[in-house]
Amino acid sequence: MRHYFRSHMPLADVLAAADQFFPGIGLTQNTTAPKTRTYAGPLGALRLSVKAEGGHYTFIQADTDQMGESRMDRNVKRFFNALHRTEDPSHVLAMNY
Repeated sequence: MRHYFRSHMPLADVLAAADQFFPGIGLTQNTTAPKTRTYAGPLGALRLSVKAEGGHYTFIQADTDQMGESRMDRNVKRFFNALHRTEDPSHVLAMNY
């Protein structure tokens, strides 16, 4: 599945956060490119890429090798949520249903 998120954090900060988050859930880092990370483990494989967008946004794209709503996909969403909390610690998540 493909997931994406827009952030105000600099590219280097997003990649540093990914390097801390994904090994913490049992994934090992396979490659390190300037704007890309590849992780693999028992949950599957993940390719994370970042790029500057519109001058003040960072576009983050995560591609997993899983189908549907897998544990890997839920962890990618948790990572995006952690980035959002880093940007805005006062933000409170609310259910929308």
